[in-house]
Amino acid sequence: MSNLTHHGFSALRHPNFSFFLIARFCATLAVQMQGVAVGWQVYSLSGNPLDLGLIGLAQFLPFSILVLVAGQIADRADRRLILFLCYAVECLCGILLLDFTLTGQQAVWPVFAVMALYGSARAFMMPTSQAIMPNLVPPESFANAVALSSSSFQIATLTGPTLGGLMYLFGAEVVYFIVAILLLSSLVLMLFVNVERRAASDHPANWRTFLEGLRFVWGKPIVLGAISLDLFAVLFGGATALLPAVASDILHVGPTELGLLRTAPGLGAALTAMTLAFFPISRRVGRWMFDGVALFGVATILFGLSQNLYLSLAALALLGVGDMVSVFIRQMLVQLETPDAIRGRVSAVNSVFIGASNELGEFESGLAAAWLGVAPSIIAGGIATLLVVLFWTRGFTALRSMDYFPHPRR
Repeated sequence: MSNLTHHGFSALRHPNFSFFLIARFCATLAVQMQGVAVGWQVYSLSGNPLDLGLIGLAQFLPFSILVLVAGQIADRADRRLILFLCYAVECLCGILLLDFTLTGQQAVWPVFAVMALYGSARAFMMPTSQAIMPNLVPPESFANAVALSSSSFQIATLTGPTLGGLMYLFGAEVVYFIVAILLLSSLVLMLFVNVERRAASDHPANWRTFLEGLRFVWGKPIVLGAISLDLFAVLFGGATALLPAVASDILHVGPTELGLLRTAPGLGAALTAMTLAFFPISRRVGRWMFDGVALFGVATILFGLSQNLYLSLAALALLGVGDMVSVFIRQMLVQLETPDAIRGRVSAVNSVFIGASNELGEFESGLAAAWLGVAPSIIAGGIATLLVVLFWTRGFTALRSMDYFPHPRR
């Protein structure tokens, strides 16, 4: 790697990446604030932990249906325009939630409907955001761009829940109003991003091109192992979906402390991402990834056992550290191994795995909590994560023994 690659802020020298990064930060901050308000509001209305899982399921179902189509579009259309439209739909979601709150809506199903609309936008946003980043910086700055992008995402994850919890004290409508303003800012910022238009594909869109991303991932055991490890680990270890129930029923705290609990994983992840921006992982890549997921599982178990706010915050911070290590390596592997012509479709496959691990994991956590109880379900999820690490260590030996990242593909 060149010296630029190791410079902590080298990617920010490129204006297109800087505008993209700020727009993504504002949108992520908005979504994190919205997540606190939606979770607390739904649980206050119903008191049923299963409804917390249904919030995730409402997002995942449209996401899973649309994301592979979105990947094909990301390889054929203007990626900047796609992101612009996604932020517009997310802004509309914030406005709808604001309207529901101001009109005194007591049913939870309208919230699920808005979350489904948000999941639809996210289906297009996730693969496009991943695919566009190599177009914004030269290859020697890509590792730094990944670290800074992950770091800004985690800082938004860090501050968003705390702000959401504090603003919720003034009413859910205040949170949703700020969410709409932040997403409107993202819209404006994307107007300043200039991406060089790619040559149109010579191949018409059909089932073969639609499935190209799946074939590519299936033919790359290292990529398949990395994204499937993240899928099943987070699917079983999705403790953060139950934070409203943990805060209310186990720790006996309010929405402000809930914001802190949602912030803790972001704190651990943000500190790790900033460290990686200056000291990126360059050796023993596979071992780092498996160790990061194992730490995620151990921290989940510790969180499930805790009945103390401060111990819970520490466990969630460690969870964020482990998650960030695996996320950094997975993003590097997927983007460096993938040619730009199919990067949208491969990113869509990666997004399916991420979406399944997050939203479907939230549903699994809510279902398990309704069946086993909140704390036992979290502990069981952490144990399942460690079992996944054990099985993947034996099933994907090439990934486990991988030393260096591959060279970038164009």
